[in-house]
Amino acid sequence: MSAAQKRAWLLAGALCGAVLVIDQAIKAFVEGELVPGEQVDLLGPLGLTLSHNEGVAFGLAGGSVLPLVAFAVVALAFVGLLLARNAGVPGIWVAVGLVAGGALGNLADRLRAGEVTDYIEVGSWPPFNLADVAITLGVAAFALIFLREDRR
Repeated sequence: MSAAQKRAWLLAGALCGAVLVIDQAIKAFVEGELVPGEQVDLLGPLGLTLSHNEGVAFGLAGGSVLPLVAFAVVALAFVGLLLARNAGVPGIWVAVGLVAGGALGNLADRLRAGEVTDYIEVGSWPPFNLADVAITLGVAAFALIFLREDRR
């Protein structure tokens, strides 16, 4: 493994760990301070509310933890494979770190409580959390990185 590849793995791991720790800390804070359904206005359309999601995005496929845990494990293996095959690609560590950290944050909730804690509220959009934001940004980063690579 080259020095650049080792660096990509280390950076992805550090970002993944940071996302996981921050996500879990915010969820613990929100769980301790709000009751389900309580809404706190922050700034403009941005607010906090405590809700729990048994499914994936917006409550889809709810009710059974095992298939969702299996899906998360497969997704984590897939992003690990992407990094293993593309560790030399500039910025790939960002996408991997964000997706892995977000997936692990929501996976930790599922394993601990059988549901994911959501708390960010923006307008009429369903509540979500930092892990969801990290996954979304990571997938967008993958798209941009691979589109850039295709042009080369």
